Amino acid sequence: MPSDPILLTPGPLTTSARTKEAMLRDWGSRDEHFIELTARLRRRLSALAEAEAEHVCVPIAGSGTAAVEAMLGTMVASDDHALVLVNGAYGRRIADILGVAGRPCEILEGVEDQPLDVAAAAARLDANSRITDVVMVHCETTSGVLNPLNEIAEEVSRRGKRLLVDAMSSFGAIPIDARRIAFDGLAASANKCLESVPGVAFVLARRTRLEACAGKCHSLSLDLHGQWQGFEANGQWRFTPPTQVVAALDSALDQLTAEGGIGGRFARYWENCRALVSGMRGMGFETYLPDGIQAPIIVTFRMPRDAAFEFSAFYDALAAHGFLIYPGKLTDAPSFRIGCIGDIRAQDIENLLAAVKSALGELGVVLAAES
Repeated sequence: MPSDPILLTPGPLTTSARTKEAMLRDWGSRDEHFIELTARLRRRLSALAEAEAEHVCVPIAGSGTAAVEAMLGTMVASDDHALVLVNGAYGRRIADILGVAGRPCEILEGVEDQPLDVAAAAARLDANSRITDVVMVHCETTSGVLNPLNEIAEEVSRRGKRLLVDAMSSFGAIPIDARRIAFDGLAASANKCLESVPGVAFVLARRTRLEACAGKCHSLSLDLHGQWQGFEANGQWRFTPPTQVVAALDSALDQLTAEGGIGGRFARYWENCRALVSGMRGMGFETYLPDGIQAPIIVTFRMPRDAAFEFSAFYDALAAHGFLIYPGKLTDAPSFRIGCIGDIRAQDIENLLAAVKSALGELGVVLAAES
């Protein structure tokens, strides 16, 4: 049987054998052992963001988008008005979710190769007193840019507004401290920097805000308040939980701790990112972002101009070597993306670079390497 491919994507990711093994046990969803597993998981996820004092962790069965939709549908009421800060596809998805849920919103759109503009966001807040909530993506994996969460949170808090954050691609690798960053809701997922498998996501919600959200969600199964009340009452999920996936995430958190926590994982991802960028540039590829705003999560490369380069053929050649990458998602430039996250080490990046070099030879692509 062939070995698993190395997933160099924004998620799902390559996971460790230990994480996979954690899914081999069956759990009863109403059993006391699974109830304790869920409680431990909620405590551990809150602790990663120093959020135990004022926030509660509410897990949701589903993708990261399910957690974002649960957060928005529960915490933005139909008589609120949200400002969505957009510099990529995932910011635009937030606006789409609000539109489907019937929540009034407006968009402040920046460019995809720059972080969100803090001054522009502050000016929009000053110009429109109707805005109640600001929604942003922390790491926009359309391009790989890291947005200025701390600075935007300060401007939002200063004006007495509320902040909701999509931290899908940053949580677990880039520090987020709820004691210093004022947010009412933060959504993330198991299958990104926490290096677990897809199927469970979660929201860290400010307790006082969530208490005021009873009956406001547009959905039954995505109602954060309802699920939180269920956990408070008996520790149980309201609907069938992904039991094996919950166990895998608990194991993945053990491994995060063993690696040195967020700091240790951040350091490994940065080494992966630096090696990847250096090696790809050495072969003549151009990065979409300058180094100063590149997050160590996923790197976007411009499509080579050589007429012999065709992405699907390049993808297939790398897949034949055991590496899966991602197509681009930019609106203004042909591109492809290579992730730096998951159970990936320096040797994996070195092997990938060798595979890229081989693929270019197979395709007859000639690039001018940087001097």
